[in-house]
Amino acid sequence: MTRQELISLINKKQSFLCVGLDSDIEKIPQHLLKEEDPVFEFNKKIIDSTLPYTVAYKPNLAFYESNGIKGLISLKKTMDYLKDKRNECLIIADAKRGDIGNTSKQYAKSMLSEDGDFNFDAITIAPYMGKDSVMPFLSYPNKWVILLALTSNEGAADFQYMEDKNGVQLFEKVLATAQQWETSKDNLMFVCGATKAEKFEDIRKIAPDHFLLVPGVGAQGGSLKEVCKYGMNKDCGLLVNSSRGIIFADKTEDFYKVAGEKARELQQEMKSYLEQR
Repeated sequence: MTRQELISLINKKQSFLCVGLDSDIEKIPQHLLKEEDPVFEFNKKIIDSTLPYTVAYKPNLAFYESNGIKGLISLKKTMDYLKDKRNECLIIADAKRGDIGNTSKQYAKSMLSEDGDFNFDAITIAPYMGKDSVMPFLSYPNKWVILLALTSNEGAADFQYMEDKNGVQLFEKVLATAQQWETSKDNLMFVCGATKAEKFEDIRKIAPDHFLLVPGVGAQGGSLKEVCKYGMNKDCGLLVNSSRGIIFADKTEDFYKVAGEKARELQQEMKSYLEQR
């Protein structure tokens, strides 16, 4: 999905919602456990109920890899199910990969190759090891690379706010330096957590045009209103993720209906902010 296609999809659905498929087999409704592939059945129901209101899905690979081969099969089946819906959503591998160049090349191939089993549209990357660890992912011209910049977890303060002698914080350095590796805003995004919404004004001074993937709304307490106030640009420029607040909102056999309603509620709020823009 190109940048313009993503913008068009946001305008069409009046939504910039990303649904995180953090499909923990220990948290999915009990009645699904009798299915041959409970995680895939869960994902399929969530996708069907939320697709009208969302523009992206983000499987978190940890919840699939932790189940070994079975988990990877569930992920593959989920990707196959989304294959025919690619004009309706961006599909993000929440993998947070990042290693020396030769290793990153293999990670990129495993997740982004159109000939591979998964063929994601985008992948999250940890940029700590620098340019050579990121460039293999940027070598796929039709894919998005999403770099961790300012995350929503409590431990983000351990390193991300550290200042150099000029008073530049580490997350600001990531935003600025990455644009020297890849100046195009057409295939580079940044992860910026909703729990740090007051920082979005500073983020937009450094990266005014890039899309931001924003976790932390909902269960983690981030404010969608504040994110939009400080982070939205003329193209919207946001993909706001909600995982637990949607997919685990209900544990009954009607879980997918409740998930759809939660997604619709967020979409309606997003619509109001898009109209204000």
